Amino acid sequence: MRNTYLVCYDICDDKRLRKVFKTMRDFGDHLQYSIFECQFTPVDLANCRHELSQIIHHHEDQVLFVDLGPVEGRGDRVISALGKAYTNIDAACIIV
Repeated sequence: MRNTYLVCYDICDDKRLRKVFKTMRDFGDHLQYSIFECQFTPVDLANCRHELSQIIHHHEDQVLFVDLGPVEGRGDRVISALGKAYTNIDAACIIV
């Protein structure tokens, strides 16, 4: 069974930030700067957590996994925004 997660991260070092971003591209959809939406099985979640734990500094960086519940029966994704409107990011992102 798959659950939908928001994975949000705050990484203090630019080199680690780039590595986390590149890692997360393999797991989900990039929504906003440091936020990805992922559909994880328990094994996928464990793999993601393991890969990220090898990159981050545990006393400086933070990665949050927000469980939004089962994928099945959720309906369409609805994202609303305050301020600047949300737009789906289809282009490749470049982090300098």
